[in-house]
Amino acid sequence: MEKHSVVSLFSGCGGLDFGFYQAGFNLVWANEISEDAAQSYSSLLGHNVVTDDIWRVIEQVPHSDVVIGGPPCQSFSLVGKRLETDPRGKLVFAYEQVIKNAKPLAFVMENVPGLMSSHIDGTRLHLYLADQFMKLGYKVSILKLIATDFFVPQKRRRVFMIGHRIDGKSFDLIDADAFAKILGEPNLKSPVTVSDALDDLPNPLRKGNKASVAYKSSPHSAYSQLMRQNGPQEIELQTMPTMSELDREFVKHIPPGGNYNNIPDSISTKRILSFKKSGGRTTTYGRLHQDAPAYTINTYFNRPNVGANYHHEEERLITVREALRLQSFPDYFTPYYSNQRSLHMQIGNAVPPLMARAVAESLKRLLA
Repeated sequence: MEKHSVVSLFSGCGGLDFGFYQAGFNLVWANEISEDAAQSYSSLLGHNVVTDDIWRVIEQVPHSDVVIGGPPCQSFSLVGKRLETDPRGKLVFAYEQVIKNAKPLAFVMENVPGLMSSHIDGTRLHLYLADQFMKLGYKVSILKLIATDFFVPQKRRRVFMIGHRIDGKSFDLIDADAFAKILGEPNLKSPVTVSDALDDLPNPLRKGNKASVAYKSSPHSAYSQLMRQNGPQEIELQTMPTMSELDREFVKHIPPGGNYNNIPDSISTKRILSFKKSGGRTTTYGRLHQDAPAYTINTYFNRPNVGANYHHEEERLITVREALRLQSFPDYFTPYYSNQRSLHMQIGNAVPPLMARAVAESLKRLLA
């Protein structure tokens, strides 16, 4: 098959692009404003990134068959204020402008579900964007997807807007059995659990020890086999996370699958006591369950109070390598980072590569 060319916007460390690369697309140009993420991208995908603000390079974007990207979504997050005036939200319109200028055969835009609750000029943002793309001649599909459907061990929900200009065809998402065969792991079954994802990884090294470390065991699941393909015999970033004494005490009382409600009132903070009264917030001080997927890996997975980030077996937070596993990045990928915050943001903001590849394989069938 001819390799269709791809331009990538807001590329991050390369999760979305890696899925398209593995599906056989030809990545010809990428843009990312973060220098750390751009270096990680180059390490993963083997080519350079234009590191600049998209608005400054928008006229340089080359023509390609496909445009992909996930415009930064902070202002559209369900945990944030969806303000029409938030400048961070305007980056979706840079993406729209590229589509208008380049007129690719197809495009894929990924975002958080909050995109569908944002408004512009009284119209829901996703419907407004879809209308703009349809005026350009695109057939547009808006899909609400969950990563677990594509063998990612994580309940990450995302919106994909997919458009194309191919007469007589429609976009259809690949089914799980066909996708597993493409991956070369027909024994993969959904959902992939936390145990499937993590239990062959070694115990963490002491904090500050940046050495690589050997696996605890041979691949113990179809998923761990997939993550270890073409990988090293030892892995990096399996290091004990920083934890306060209070966080260490909390986890002793939280069983797998539990959360802040399991913390005794006698040691609870005022914030936790308030949560207990008001309810909700399932993932706050959450602990992973070995027989279920993880909740969303966000950019604060190094903290217990912003997600279910306690390990399912050991009384600690998950490591960076474990977060990468839960995001479906291969074990040979070690992101570049100048500081820990940069590292966590790159991983938490990334599109899980397996989720990206399922979309890419589906698009490849359409373009064939």
